[in-house]
Amino acid sequence: MSDDLPDDISFEIPDDLSGLDALGGGQSPTLALLLTQVAGSEPLVAVCALAQVAADVVASRIGAIAVLRDLGGTAPSKAAQAVSALLAGSEVVLVTRAGSQLTATRWEGGERGADIPAGLLLDSAPQDLEDLILGEKTVADLQGVADSTSMSRLGAMRALKKIAKKMRKDQ
Repeated sequence: MSDDLPDDISFEIPDDLSGLDALGGGQSPTLALLLTQVAGSEPLVAVCALAQVAADVVASRIGAIAVLRDLGGTAPSKAAQAVSALLAGSEVVLVTRAGSQLTATRWEGGERGADIPAGLLLDSAPQDLEDLILGEKTVADLQGVADSTSMSRLGAMRALKKIAKKMRKDQ
């Protein structure tokens, strides 16, 4: 039985995790987005502008979504930290995709929380969000996208003041 094997068989077992790159380990994200409980895109655009987070924002039935533009290094985590700090009392979920690997992390009050299994996230996601997360659509394919960089910080303060006034009036 051992006679069937050639003598010159050799292989190398790496001592690091570089082989996981095909699964997303070690790769930079190709998508990062913030899922929020904010009812519309305008308030989230204002919050992103105040936090100086460059994002394309779109409303969905589960809350407004900010698709982050800066994917380098710790930028997605810093964006989640800044936005969640401004949305006090409201949870923000940072979703990133690197290769075929999805990660989802809760943020609240500027603090990182627990990771969420990506399967649970996709289970209840609207179709457009699922398509975006899985790479079947881009933000350009979505309707009603607003650019957070088009609003100044002063404009953001005014917009949030106007929204708060309207909410008080409606109560």
